[in-house]
Amino acid sequence: MARRPQGPVEDRPRTKRIGALRGLEPFIRPYKKLAALALAALVTTASISLILPLAVRRVVDGFNEGAELLDYYFTAALVIAGLLALGTGLRYYLVTRLGERVVADIRKAVFARVMGMSPAFYERVLTGEILSRITTDTTLILSVVGSSVSVALRNLILLMGGMVMLWLTSAKLTGLVLLIVPAVVVPIIILGRRLRKLSRENQDWIAVSSGSASELLLAAQTVQAFTNEKRSSDGFSDVTEKSYTAAMKRVTTRALMTVIVIFLVFAGIVGVLWIGARDVRLEAMSVGELVQFVIYAVIVTGAVGALSEIWGELQRAAGATERLVELLHTKDTISDPARPVVLPRPVKGRIGFDGVSFHYPSRPGTSALEGVSLTIEPGETVALVGPSGAGKTTVVQLIQRFWDPETGRVSIDGHDLKTLSRADFRREIALVPQDPVIFAASARENIRFGRPEASDAEVEAAARAAHAHDFLAALPQGYDTFVGERGVMLSGGQKQRVAIARAILRDAPILLLDEATSALDAESERAVQDAVETLARGRTTVIVAHRLATVKKADRIVVFDGGRIVAQGTHEQLVAEGGLYARLARLQFTHGADEI
Repeated sequence: MARRPQGPVEDRPRTKRIGALRGLEPFIRPYKKLAALALAALVTTASISLILPLAVRRVVDGFNEGAELLDYYFTAALVIAGLLALGTGLRYYLVTRLGERVVADIRKAVFARVMGMSPAFYERVLTGEILSRITTDTTLILSVVGSSVSVALRNLILLMGGMVMLWLTSAKLTGLVLLIVPAVVVPIIILGRRLRKLSRENQDWIAVSSGSASELLLAAQTVQAFTNEKRSSDGFSDVTEKSYTAAMKRVTTRALMTVIVIFLVFAGIVGVLWIGARDVRLEAMSVGELVQFVIYAVIVTGAVGALSEIWGELQRAAGATERLVELLHTKDTISDPARPVVLPRPVKGRIGFDGVSFHYPSRPGTSALEGVSLTIEPGETVALVGPSGAGKTTVVQLIQRFWDPETGRVSIDGHDLKTLSRADFRREIALVPQDPVIFAASARENIRFGRPEASDAEVEAAARAAHAHDFLAALPQGYDTFVGERGVMLSGGQKQRVAIARAILRDAPILLLDEATSALDAESERAVQDAVETLARGRTTVIVAHRLATVKKADRIVVFDGGRIVAQGTHEQLVAEGGLYARLARLQFTHGADEI
C-alpha cells in the first residue's frame, strides 16, 4: 500500500521560500574563486549582449553612408559576436564545473552522514528514499547550480540592462512596456506558490517509489516464492501512478504559467512596436532606433520568459535542497561525546552490563531487556541462549552501541560506552551476524573487509581457519571470483564461513557471534566450531545460539527469558538445575530439534 515518507527528516518544518537554496552555501563556499570567475564571465557576456543592438543600430542607420564606415560597423559587430561566443563558452565551462563539484560534495556528505546513523534512523526511513535523495534530488541541484542559477542571473542582468537601454532608446515606448510588467508578475507569484507545493509533493512520491522498488527488488526471491509478483507489481504501479499524477499537476501548472506569461509579454511587445512603427512613419524616431528598440524588447521578453521558467526550476531545486539539508541535519539518537575518552590499549575485553533496561522505539510496550546485570571477564567465552525474542541479540547490539540503554550502563574495560568514540571501541570488536552481509565484490575483498590492509596471505590464512579455503579455491577465479550482489553465487553456509573468515582476519580482542553457525550443515558446523574455539582463545567471546550443541563448551552459559537473565552456569550445572535450559536441552538432545 502506498505511503507518504515518514521519519525524522519529515519532522523539520518545511520552508516556503526559494531561500531554501541558501542551504547550498556551505558547499559553494570552498569554491568562491571558481564562482567569482563564473560570475565575471556571466556579467561580461550579458554586457556584450546588451552592446550588440547598438552596433546593429549603427549598421542600419549608416547603411547609406560610406563603404569604409559600413565595413567598420560590420567588423565591430563581428568582434562583439566573437567575444560573446568566447565568453559564453567560458561561462558554461566554469558554471558546469562548479555545479558538478558542489553536487559531488553534497552526495559524499549525505552518504557519509547516513552511513553513520544508528538503527533507529533506518527504522523510520526507507533506504530507497535515501537513495532517491542522493540521486534524484542532487540531479535537480546539479541542473540549478550548473545551469539554472547562471541562466537566471544572466537573464536578470539582461532584463535590467535591457530596460535601461529601452528607456534610453525611447522613453515613450518603454513606459508602455512597463505597463505590462504587473500583468506578468502576478501570475508568476500566484502560480509559483502552487508550483512549489506540487514540486515538493512530486519529489516525495519519487522517493516513495524508489523506496518501494528497492525493498521489493531485494526481496525478489521471497516475492516469487509466495507468488506475490502481481500484487507487488500492482503496489509499485500504484505508487508510480501517484508520482506521475503529482508530476502532471506540476507540469500542468508550469505549462499554464508559461502560456500566460509568454502571451502577455508578446502581446504587450506587439502593441508597443505597433506604436513604434507609427512613430517611424511620423519621423519621430529613426529606423535604426526602432530596430534597436525591437532587439532590446526581444532581449527583455526572452529574459522574462526564461525567468518564469527558471523560477519553477529554482523552486523544485529549493525543495530538493531542503530535503537534503534535512537529511544532513537530522539528529541521531546515538552520538559520540564532545570529548570522548580514549580506550586504553591493549584492550582487555571485559564487558559489563549494570542494571540495563531497554525497549526498542518501534516496540515501546515490549521490554527487550529488563534490569540485566552481567560481567564477562577478559578471555571468557559466554553463550547467550533462550527463546526467540528473549533479548540475546539485543545484548550484542548494545555491546556495539547501536542503541543506548534507557537505564543502566554498558561498559568495556570499565569505561561506559557513552563516554567513548564509537569508531574507537568498535575497532576492538569482530562480528559474525546471523545474516552475513556479502558485498558485490570478489571473495578476497569480502574477507579483507575485516581488515582492509591485510595481505593476500593473511586473507587466505583466515579463510583456511574458517574452513572456507577449499570452496573458495574451487571457484572459477579462486579468491578473485566475483560473488554477485549479496553473495548470490554462494550458498548460505558458504556465506557464513566467509563472514567468519572476515571476523578471524579482524583479529580483535572481543568476538561477537550471533547465530554464526545457524546456516551450516552438521559437518561444516563441526569444522567451523573448531575454528571458533581456536579463534576464541585469549579473546572475550559472546556467542548467541539457538542450537545448544554449539555452546556446550562455553565457559559460561547465560539463559535469557523475557528480557531477563533467569539462569547461568556451565552446561552440566544448568542441566542439573532443571528449569528452562534443562527443558530446552532435553528437547534438542533427545529429539534432535533445533528450535528455540
